[in-house]
Amino acid sequence: MTRKQLLILLLLLASQFMLAVDFSILNVALPTVGAGLGFAEADLQWIATSFALCAAGFTLLLGRVGDYVGRRRIFLIGMASLGIASLVGGLATNPAMLLTARVAQGLATAAVTPAGLSLLTTSFPEGPLRARALGLNSVMMSTGFTAGAILGGVLTDLLSWRWAFLVNVPVAAVVVLLAPLLLTDSADRERSPLDVPGAVLVTTGLLALVFGVTRAGEEGFTDPWAVAAMLASVVLLVAFWRAESHHPHPLVPTAILRRRTIGWGNAAGFVTFSMESSLVFLLTLYLQHVLDLTPLQTGLTLGGLGLGAILGGVTGPRVIATFGVRGALVGGLSVQAVFTALLLLVGPAVGWIWLVLGATFLGAIGHVCVIVGFMVAATSGLPDHEQGLATGLATMTQQVGVAMGVPVMSAVATTVGSLESLGALRVAIGVDAAVVAAAALLVATQLRGEPAPVAGAGEGVRADGEVPASA
Repeated sequence: MTRKQLLILLLLLASQFMLAVDFSILNVALPTVGAGLGFAEADLQWIATSFALCAAGFTLLLGRVGDYVGRRRIFLIGMASLGIASLVGGLATNPAMLLTARVAQGLATAAVTPAGLSLLTTSFPEGPLRARALGLNSVMMSTGFTAGAILGGVLTDLLSWRWAFLVNVPVAAVVVLLAPLLLTDSADRERSPLDVPGAVLVTTGLLALVFGVTRAGEEGFTDPWAVAAMLASVVLLVAFWRAESHHPHPLVPTAILRRRTIGWGNAAGFVTFSMESSLVFLLTLYLQHVLDLTPLQTGLTLGGLGLGAILGGVTGPRVIATFGVRGALVGGLSVQAVFTALLLLVGPAVGWIWLVLGATFLGAIGHVCVIVGFMVAATSGLPDHEQGLATGLATMTQQVGVAMGVPVMSAVATTVGSLESLGALRVAIGVDAAVVAAAALLVATQLRGEPAPVAGAGEGVRADGEVPASA
């Protein structure tokens, strides 16, 4: 990398890490926040849900808007908005003020994440250099979620829950000051009219989907609101697909979604994000309710996951160079499934903490290998003016996966017992491992026609796994 590329990478990684942290930093502090601001216990979940709804629901739309108005512009507006929203949240004096800040944080995240990712892909040429940059970005996304839980516990215990918001403000300010000096935007922008009907359909469909699944995680899959929202999401997303097939300038060209690497790459990404985030949730319950650890001890125990993510981000590009994208996806999912299944052995004694440390460390290596492969597949082989679309799809996959994984596994556990019961948690962990294993099998069979050549670590590898002639 050139010096400028390295500075760009550091700037974008810092922003992506902060965005990932925001998904989980308040989870540990929710009871403290509720007591401090007078939230009713039933309304506490909206502190997390309001953020997740906006972050997942508007990602694809705002990622595509970046193709029209400029990704750097969207990135700067989003980061400034995130800093302001975080300041409002940190100074909140009532529930309405806090929830408004969380909605604004979610919208800012939906703008910044795809814009930052597309700025990353257009700053590095397709090939090993981009794969390494995406590998480090994957580390930030994965470790940020875990670091958020640790940081939330530390800040709440030592200072105040308000610092879970305020910690964003100086980071956002530094990024906004440096970004205009380092980031350049491609002159190759989308010139066709924005597909407004498609934007409305996909945004409302995603909002209904995330709301329905979140509601089901809290009230059960028989809850009428959950059922109605999920049915509405199916109708809206099917209508979106049909509308895009006939629109002269679709928000998402269906031909892109039919590409095997993009379709199955995003499927693998969805599974790895949703199941790993839900595994962190289940293990948090196990460590706190079964082993009686404090929030800070729980966060430190899950630190092994972060170390594994770093190793996975470093090795992921090399795995792709050697075995191709399909090999990275299948191998990473298999590793994640095996070490998730190993956690079925955990018992009620504190000594089982060593199994948690080892299994989460090794499973995270496979998890981040999948993320690297998914990101390479989802962003390769496309012109610059479609990078916002590609990164918007990839980010949507990430956000929806993270938003849906926890409530789904929560609902699985509560169908057989309490979330504080070891037996119920084991059932949910077993389902988690089975879903990941099924995804590995599907990707292996459905991408069987994709070549998976052997290439040196310094050679370029296309998204389909082929080595270009120039390599």
